[in-house]
Amino acid sequence: MEKAQNNSPLLTDLSNQIKSNQIDSLINRANYKPLVTGNLNANYAPVINGIGYDTAITNGQSVSGLIGINQKIVGKKISDSQAESFKILKESLVLNKKIALKDLSKVIADQYITTYGSAEQIVYNQKMIALLGNGLNTLKKLAQNSIYKQTDYLIFLSTLKQQELQVLQLKQQYQNNLGILNYLSGETDTTFVSLAKPDINLKTISSPEKTIFLKQFEVDSLKIVNQSKLIDNAYKPTLALLGDAGYLSSFEYLPYKNFGFSVGLGMSIPIYDGNQRSLQHQKNEQAVATNLAYKTHFNKQYQQQLLMLNQKLKQTVDTGNQLQSQLQITDALIEADKKLLLSGDAQITDFVIAIGNVITLNNSISQNKINKLLLINEINYWISND
Repeated sequence: MEKAQNNSPLLTDLSNQIKSNQIDSLINRANYKPLVTGNLNANYAPVINGIGYDTAITNGQSVSGLIGINQKIVGKKISDSQAESFKILKESLVLNKKIALKDLSKVIADQYITTYGSAEQIVYNQKMIALLGNGLNTLKKLAQNSIYKQTDYLIFLSTLKQQELQVLQLKQQYQNNLGILNYLSGETDTTFVSLAKPDINLKTISSPEKTIFLKQFEVDSLKIVNQSKLIDNAYKPTLALLGDAGYLSSFEYLPYKNFGFSVGLGMSIPIYDGNQRSLQHQKNEQAVATNLAYKTHFNKQYQQQLLMLNQKLKQTVDTGNQLQSQLQITDALIEADKKLLLSGDAQITDFVIAIGNVITLNNSISQNKINKLLLINEINYWISND
């Protein structure tokens, strides 16, 4: 999981988006600070033979070197609303990152469980090979002494070879599953390794309404509320303090005295824009209703999903108990057949059928365990908030 997290471009992207949002917030704050600019201009408009620009307008020539200051006057509610926009966006990005992390962890855990299940089946089937091998050696000696037919020996040998082929295929399946696990983790590795038994326990849900998946609808609701504030803020008067200081001269009269400054005040008042403000609020009301509909629908599906998963988990436990009960009976039959084999009284076909049943039951038990772990992992995915 650590490798998958480190190699995930999606998680990297979301982390960088969070950092970028923080920078955007700082840029927004900088807009509230005074804007200072330096301007240097020189202009000459000659009049030749009475032809040229009106000197009353151009003064013939001018030179200016000014430092200008523009300070926006923004109310606290406006600045707070804009700051809240970045805060909500950050919450949304952090939430998306948590969900992406949950999704990735679930995929890795599922594949780990599946891969481990292949390894566990190898162990069971190798035990059956050992059992068949011991029985084959005994049967060979008994066949040489004409206690059993040669065909009995060949039937047993054929069963052993089939089991060896089964183990080979399971090893190949395990190696392929291991390759998929590395692929999902973003690793390039074909090493054949043994996996530890997955330690996955069923978690308890404390507050269903606080699940991370429902949190997304809360964030969307906050976005809509904040959008309404931003709409209202756009229709408030805006003020700006203006000022400059420096040198401005036409060189017509005492140019060395033309140093000075100026101050001013600018105001913008929205008057009429075709009732767009009301229309935008109507759109927001529709967005609120849509968000509530999605939240209600998701909550119903969420509850149904948990009910179904817990039902499947109970069914898996019941199936596991039944399989264990059948295995005890089949194991007892195998032990009885082994004793009969030594005395020459065993029916080889019955013995082979019993061994086949044991193999089938062990594989079913293994698959049932894997299904149980996968269900637990699925339930934990939905109920955990980390």
